[in-house]
Amino acid sequence: MYYVYILTNYSSTVLYTGVTNNLTKRILEHYLQKGNKKTFCGKYLCNHLVYYEQFINVNNAIAREKEIKGWRREKKVNLIRSENKDFTFLNYTLFDKWPPTENDGIIVIPNPINCF
Repeated sequence: MYYVYILTNYSSTVLYTGVTNNLTKRILEHYLQKGNKKTFCGKYLCNHLVYYEQFINVNNAIAREKEIKGWRREKKVNLIRSENKDFTFLNYTLFDKWPPTENDGIIVIPNPINCF
């Protein structure tokens, strides 16, 4: 499976759209980059999942990512709200514990679940 996803920061002021074949692993990677000024998500602390779509074909996923990236913010927000009315951070549905801490030791990444 492939996923197109939208992340935001804690105050929902920034939106980031990406594509991956492992949603939970990718969100964790974004989280571990927090504060890294060399990455968009690190700089703007985008690691809160608010939306995703599943695809079987990688080319369809990439095309959808490009489509969404071309939209204005208002259209992206409407897409998110069409499935996630309250802008709930979906990280809590994908991980047993969020956010992860150094004390957690080895982080086991579960398979993503279907929220929509």
